[in-house]
Amino acid sequence: MSANGHKSAAVQLDDVAFSYGEATFRFDAAFPAGAITAVMGPSGSGKSTLLNLVAGFEAPQSGRVLIDGVDVSKAPPAARPVSMVFQENNLFSHLSVERNVGLGRSPSLKLTADDRAAISAALERTGLAGKQKRLPRELSGGERQRVALARVLVRDRPVLLLDEPFASLGPALRADMLDLVADLHGEKGMTVLFVTHQPQDAERIADHVVFLEDGAIAATGPARDFFAGTGPEAFQRYIGTQDGRSRDVARKPT
Repeated sequence: MSANGHKSAAVQLDDVAFSYGEATFRFDAAFPAGAITAVMGPSGSGKSTLLNLVAGFEAPQSGRVLIDGVDVSKAPPAARPVSMVFQENNLFSHLSVERNVGLGRSPSLKLTADDRAAISAALERTGLAGKQKRLPRELSGGERQRVALARVLVRDRPVLLLDEPFASLGPALRADMLDLVADLHGEKGMTVLFVTHQPQDAERIADHVVFLEDGAIAATGPARDFFAGTGPEAFQRYIGTQDGRSRDVARKPT
């Protein structure tokens, strides 16, 4: 359980190996329950692959994926206690906002009164009240990602994976969406793994950082260490600063 009483789940990649083509990856790391961990690294280092292994979209060739201490290595995505939000928000263009969110409760959209109440509450919480009948094409990019987050809320899974879902948004809107994720995390206590190329995003909301390089985990630790000049040299080189601090960062007040 997290500090706020909601269920969370530790995630562990136990000497997981995976390859496709000439690309090989080996991950050995633990992600703390109830924490927000930023997954960072150069393009091709394996960030999305790591998330896909946790979600079940890829299967390890050796090693184990553990969620809440349970080996889920062979479990299909639907059987894992995980929600995932992609850069492309995976909304169905012919379904309204409320029905897209409703898929998080029932893939057949056979919704009970409790389901409908949960959907309404999630839309309210994500700032979409009054837009439930709109189609995705009638929404802005930020609103479409809010729909994806509302679907996460009604699924109510203890692990949330974010694969650069705000990368296409402008800086101000991206900051708003990160703050919404941080607020939802504070309310639900989920274990959050989020892939980002933006040091500012990680410093804004992350508790921990996992840094990948050449298909392996090169360093892990508290986010404050990574951004205080004491982080690994490879990470400082990656973010392009001399003293390890990213520039023009405004961390959300706590």
